[in-house]
Amino acid sequence: MNSVVGLDVAKGESQVQAFLDQSEPYGKSFSIKHTREELDRFIGFLKEIEEVTAKMPMIILESTGHYHTPVIQYLEEQGVLYILLNPIISYQAKKSSLRKVKTDAIDAYQLCVLYYKEDFEPHKIRGIQLLDLRNLSRQQEIVTNMYVEAKLQFHTILDQVFPEYRKVFGDLYSKVSLLMLKEYPTSEAVLTVGESKLAESVMEFCPSRSGQWAWEKAKKIMDSASRNPFGTSVYQSHLINLRMYIELLFHYQGHLSDLEDRIVALANEMEEYKMIQSIPGIGEKIAATIISEIGEIDRFNHPKKLVAFAGVDPSVHSSGKFTATINRITKRGSSRLRHSLYLAVLCGIRSSRNKKLKAFYDKKKSEGKPAKVAIVACINKLLHWIYALLKRKEMFLDLA
Repeated sequence: MNSVVGLDVAKGESQVQAFLDQSEPYGKSFSIKHTREELDRFIGFLKEIEEVTAKMPMIILESTGHYHTPVIQYLEEQGVLYILLNPIISYQAKKSSLRKVKTDAIDAYQLCVLYYKEDFEPHKIRGIQLLDLRNLSRQQEIVTNMYVEAKLQFHTILDQVFPEYRKVFGDLYSKVSLLMLKEYPTSEAVLTVGESKLAESVMEFCPSRSGQWAWEKAKKIMDSASRNPFGTSVYQSHLINLRMYIELLFHYQGHLSDLEDRIVALANEMEEYKMIQSIPGIGEKIAATIISEIGEIDRFNHPKKLVAFAGVDPSVHSSGKFTATINRITKRGSSRLRHSLYLAVLCGIRSSRNKKLKAFYDKKKSEGKPAKVAIVACINKLLHWIYALLKRKEMFLDLA
């Protein structure tokens, strides 16, 4: 007998439906909460099915953001095999029914039905190191987006208080630049203290630079204050907001620096990291994202499966005598992996850093391919190289 248990996972609980074999449901569906006690009860239910069928049933469930995490971690602790489905697959299966009914019990039932229609492989457990690296890389992306949003809001406030300050420092977001603005947020404050005091503050906030550099910056701040259209700040709220966003920028900079150090330290413990970095155009950050999103290369038995995982495989549309000639990429895989590969290709073909990739890109362009199509072809080629390197445990040789 080929038994299976379908789990429709929701926040904090799951609906359970069991089948002893195809078209043989076992009892009625029931719900379990994601607590230790309830999950222990669920294992007891699995053993009950094992007594009937002489085999531990397979578990099938959807990937649902982070809601399924406590369930699969518990199953892995108990050594129970499970199939983790892409929601797109199960969604398409549910649409095949003529009846428009949506309940948790029916969803669990449909997962079991789908199990008998398709040939699924059990989910391969990923290493803790790679999962840690993936979590850190994704968190870095989230914090980066928050940092960018804070920068935009900071610009909006600065434009209403001291717009001319932008021209003083090469890097507006450097430590010395933000500290000086926090100390002297208005042209009135700058002109009141004078050039000598400003130079002292610059040297205090940036002791690594020379006194001459500090005096040059102090003069620039004075000049910017004299040009500033806002002689005095009418709104106290602007000054409060400016100070708040400066503190937020420091906060995000600290978190991003810490995350980057941790990511690099963790990635350096993996041999795959150096292999990926041996490809010209792939730096530390991109390499870390690529290996964390791909995971163990043994999960893929062919480079085309890795290409599909990245979502850069072409879609196919054919009906009757019609076959589409313009096929876009599916974009159904890891968007983070796809974005990292796109950046890697741009870095590689720029200034011919990656001679092999640049030659391939030029070949596609000479065939009349648009730039975007040629870049997608390069991403595909890059994935094949990555697959070969990780499988053979070799370094990349860029010989054009």
